[in-house]
Amino acid sequence: MSDTPVIGVLALQGDVREHLIALASADALARPVRRPEELAEVDGLVIPGGESTTISKLAVLFGMMEPLRERVRAGMPVYGTCAGMILLAEKILDPRSGQETVGGIDMIVRRNAFGRQNESFEAAVEVDGIDGGPVEGVFIRAPWVESVGAEAEVIAEHGGHIVAVRQRNALATSFHPELTGDHRVHALFVDMVRAVK
Repeated sequence: MSDTPVIGVLALQGDVREHLIALASADALARPVRRPEELAEVDGLVIPGGESTTISKLAVLFGMMEPLRERVRAGMPVYGTCAGMILLAEKILDPRSGQETVGGIDMIVRRNAFGRQNESFEAAVEVDGIDGGPVEGVFIRAPWVESVGAEAEVIAEHGGHIVAVRQRNALATSFHPELTGDHRVHALFVDMVRAVK
């Protein structure tokens, strides 16, 4: 069916498999993406959680950073969770040395803002644009957004902090919806991809 978007998951590090399952559940054709030629074949891309510094360095190493920036600048829909949110930020507070971002959302992000691994938690999060009640958010060494520019739209907050942002074809969440079995955030992203396909 031609209406089925092909959505890649950046498969350099992180919870790739869970995103592939969530996207498939949301009626997308999901595939891992590791190389520029694979990136060229997808309609949209998910940048998963993991370690943002590692993903950034591997993206440079695999020749993916510039093609990613070009596709995002050109309007390819992109969704980043946790570390992926950090990679979509225009600016990171306290970046690790050598850490680069793809950009795409006019926001400033603080890494590990919600605390270390042992301070991980789950919380119900109301997300604008998603019906059916709150989304269960899994926060693991999660960032939060310190501030957004004029074009970025805050779509969710938790504990007084911004945890989900959308700017045109880019979407980012501090939390991991792919770990919950609730695929409504992925369905929102699939709809975003379908709208520009």
